[in-house]
Amino acid sequence: MTVLASAPRATGSGITAAAGRSGDDALRAADTTRDGLSAREAAERLRTWGPNAVTSHRARLPAVLWRQLRSPLLGLLLAAATASYFVGQRGDAVIIGAIVALSVGLGFVNEYRAEKAAEALHGQIHHQAVALRDGNPCKVDVTELVPGDVVELRLGEIVPADIRLLDVVSLECDESVLTGESLPLPKGTSAVPSGTPLAELSGCALMGTVVHAGSGRGVVVTTGAATEFGKIAAGLGTHQLETEFQVGLRRFSMLLVYVAGALTTSIFAVNVLLHKPLLEALLFSLAIAVGITPQLLPAVVSTSLAAGSRRMSRRKVLVKRLVCIEDLGDVDVLFTDKTGTLTEGRIDFMRALPADGSTADELLRWGLLCTESGGAGGPAVGGNPLDAALWESAASQSLRGTLAGSTRLGLLPFDHDRRMVSAVVRDSAGVTTLVTKGAPESVLERCVDVPDAAREALAAEFAAGNRVVAVATRTPVGEERPTAVDERGLRLAGLLVFLDPPKPDAAAALLRLAGLGITVKVVTGDNPAVAVKVCDDLGLPAGRGLTGVDLDALDDAELAAAIVRTTVFARVSPEHKARIVRIQRTTGGDVAFLGDGVNDALALHAADVGISVES
Repeated sequence: MTVLASAPRATGSGITAAAGRSGDDALRAADTTRDGLSAREAAERLRTWGPNAVTSHRARLPAVLWRQLRSPLLGLLLAAATASYFVGQRGDAVIIGAIVALSVGLGFVNEYRAEKAAEALHGQIHHQAVALRDGNPCKVDVTELVPGDVVELRLGEIVPADIRLLDVVSLECDESVLTGESLPLPKGTSAVPSGTPLAELSGCALMGTVVHAGSGRGVVVTTGAATEFGKIAAGLGTHQLETEFQVGLRRFSMLLVYVAGALTTSIFAVNVLLHKPLLEALLFSLAIAVGITPQLLPAVVSTSLAAGSRRMSRRKVLVKRLVCIEDLGDVDVLFTDKTGTLTEGRIDFMRALPADGSTADELLRWGLLCTESGGAGGPAVGGNPLDAALWESAASQSLRGTLAGSTRLGLLPFDHDRRMVSAVVRDSAGVTTLVTKGAPESVLERCVDVPDAAREALAAEFAAGNRVVAVATRTPVGEERPTAVDERGLRLAGLLVFLDPPKPDAAAALLRLAGLGITVKVVTGDNPAVAVKVCDDLGLPAGRGLTGVDLDALDDAELAAAIVRTTVFARVSPEHKARIVRIQRTTGGDVAFLGDGVNDALALHAADVGISVES
C-alpha cells in the first residue's frame, strides 16, 4: 500500500454498516451496479476520495537530520566543544565543531539521497487489482480504486480495500493481520446483525487480509485510512528499531559520558580540597573531559558507513539507513526463498506427457478447460501463472478453436488444503466430464489404476527440477457444480510440465556467500524434489529436505537442532518460514531473510535483516 491518507474515504458509515446490508443495498449505498463504475465516474470519485492508500514514503529533511543528531556521542562532543570555547581553547572548539559538522553532514547527505531514491522507486512500484470498469474486467492500480468499484478476488491475492461481497465460490480469507484469528474465515454474501465483531464479518473482505481459498466479487465500501486496516496503520508509529550497531555505539557513548562526568567531578573536588582557585579547578576539569573525548570517532564511523553505502550503490543496492550496513555485514545465516529469488520466477510451459490412453492434444485440451483464469472462452484478466503460461504456449494455439464446442458448467477453485482445481465440462455431444488439475501428489491420490510409467515420469521431472501439474478426469458426472467429494475415482490424463529456470548469477552469488562464511538455507513452498534439484544445480549441497508436515511434528528445541543440519525446507507456509527464522535468531548469530515482499512478509519482519526482492 502506498501514499499517506488524509481525509476519510468511505461510503455510508463504513464496512460495519455495509456488513449489515444485503449486497443489493450495499450497491445502492455506494451508488453503483454489479457492472461497476464507468471510467469517468471512477476518475471523479478518485478526485473526491483521494488515492486508496495508507502510508507513503517521502524524504523528510527534518527526520533525516534528527537521526544524525540524536547520538549521545555527538552530544558529548558538542559539550566538549562548548567547554573548550569557555576555557580559552577556541581553536580546539572550532576543530571539534568542524568534526561534528562533517560527521552529521556525511550521514545526512548519504541518507537523504537514499531516501529520495527510495521515494522515486516507491512511486514506480504498483500493485494491481481486477475491477469492472464500463462493465468489463480490467487491471487497475490499487491506489486508483474508489468506493463503488466492483472488484474480483482470487486465491493468494491481498484484499485491496474493505469490500462488501456480492458473489463467492468457496471463498476463505486469512484475517490474522487484523483479528489475530489463526484459522481462515469462510466468506458468504449474507448480511450480519448490527454490532457483529470485526472477526465475524463473514459477508465482507477486509483490506490487508489474504484470500486463502476460493474466489469472490464485491463492491468497494471504504478505501485508504477509512478501512479497518487503515485505521490501525494510522495509529501506529513509524519509529525504527535500533540496530545492534546503534545499540553498541550508544552504550559506548554513554560510558564515555559517565567516565567524563565522574573524572570532571572528582578532579574538580580534589582541586577544591587542595584550595586551588575555583575557576582554575573548573577549567582544568573541563580540559580533562575534552581530552578524553574521541573527537574523530563520529567522523570515522560516518565515513566508513558512507564508503560502504557507495560500494553497495555501485552494485545497485539502495541503503536507506547507513547504520544498517553493519548488521548486513554481520549476517551468519541467510534464509532465502526459491521462486523469483534463486530462480527467474517466470513460468514457461515445456511439454505435455499423456498417460496411457490419452494423447498430448487431449491432455492440453483438458488442461485449458480446467483453469480458474479462463475456460472455453479463453484466458481472463489476471489469474494463476501456470494457467497463463499454458494459454500463452505455442502448443495451445492450435487447440483453442476446439474449445468452442465445450461449455464449463461449474468450477471448484484451488485451495491450499486440496491443492487442486476441478471443473465440470460439457462437450458438443452433451457428455459431461469432471476435470481435475493440481499438485501431482494430491491428484494421484484420487486416481485409480495409475500407470507405473506415469509415476516414473513424474519422479524424473521432479528430479530435473521442473514444476509438474497432473490432470485427471471422470465421466459421467451427475452434478454441474463440483465439490471436494466428487474428486475421487479419477483416471490420470497425464502431466503438464513447466520450468522456472535458475537465475544466471545465482550460483556465483551462493559461492560468494560461502566464501564469506555465511550459511545459506532455502525455504520454499515448492516441491521438495524440485527445491533440492535447483540447489544441487546451483552448487548448494541440499541432501534431504524437510517439509511443512515435518516441521509441524517438531517442537522448538527439535526444530532448532534440525535447522543446523538441514539446507532445504519445502512445502512450507509463510507461518513456517517465520517460525524457522525466529527460532534461528534465538540460537545466536544475525539472521537475514531474502524473499518476496508480500508472500514472505512474516519472515522478512522476523529476521535481523530483511531483504525484499521487490523493493
